[in-house]
Order: sequence, then structure tokens, then C-alpha cells
Amino acid sequence: MSKEMSSLKFYFRNNETWTINREYIGDLWIKQVTTSFGRIHGGELQKIHPCEGFKIEILPDAENVQTDDINSGGLELGMFARALKYEDIEKMEIIFDNKDVDLIYFPYLDKATPGQEGLDNQYQTTRIGKDKHLYIVIDPEKTVDTVYTDKF
Repeated sequence: MSKEMSSLKFYFRNNETWTINREYIGDLWIKQVTTSFGRIHGGELQKIHPCEGFKIEILPDAENVQTDDINSGGLELGMFARALKYEDIEKMEIIFDNKDVDLIYFPYLDKATPGQEGLDNQYQTTRIGKDKHLYIVIDPEKTVDTVYTDKF
């Protein structure tokens, strides 16, 4: 019996999360996932799965979120508006129908000026298309405009 992806759970730098069920995901691509071992923020050594790039199309119905996922600021703003205002997704869980989870880390380079810690990721670009879908690209070499050229 094979397992299927049931949802994706994004983790933002401010510790908010956003769970998107499979039926609200259009285009999806996770580029070159590898396995590494490392220590994150001085914690225990752990197995991590970084990827080289990521792109996703999120359908408008995904705007309705589970209220336990985010703080009240995210609820007031709405998830599409939150994702547009703060480009700070750093990792994602792939949740399977059998409850297994794979944790994927995205390429991340802080947009803040040197010596300051910010939240936004220089490699993340986010836009809403003509079709009202949310498009996100996290890639050191590509942007949402170069990947989804016909959507805006």
C-alpha cells in the first residue's frame, strides 16, 4: 500500500504555520531534495532534508485556514495577504495520509542588512495571479515572475 501526500504545512520565521490540504494545491515542484545531518540553532544533531528550490500554486479556497495554525495577526490579515507581505517561509512538512511527515528546508538568505536579523527570505517571491491563485517560488536563481510568466 503506497502513501499519498494529504497536505503541506508551511513554517514561517515568526513561528506561525499554514496547513494547506492537497485539494487546494495546483502546480507543485520541490527541486533536488537531499538528506543532511546538522545542528539547527544549537539544538541536537538531526537528519534534515534541504531542497534546492520550490514552487507552488495555491488555490483561493486555501485562504480559509485552521485557526490553530496561526496567531491572530495572520487571521486578521488573511493567509494570502500574509504570504505577500512577509516572504518568510523557511520550511515545510509534507504530511501523508498515514500520518508520516517529511520536513523540507528551503533555501534561505535573510533580506536584512548585515548585523541585523530580519524575517524575509531573499530567495522567496510571492504574487497573486490573474486567476486569484497564490504563486510562491523559493529559489536562489528564479523568481515567481520568471517561473509563472503567463499568470500575471
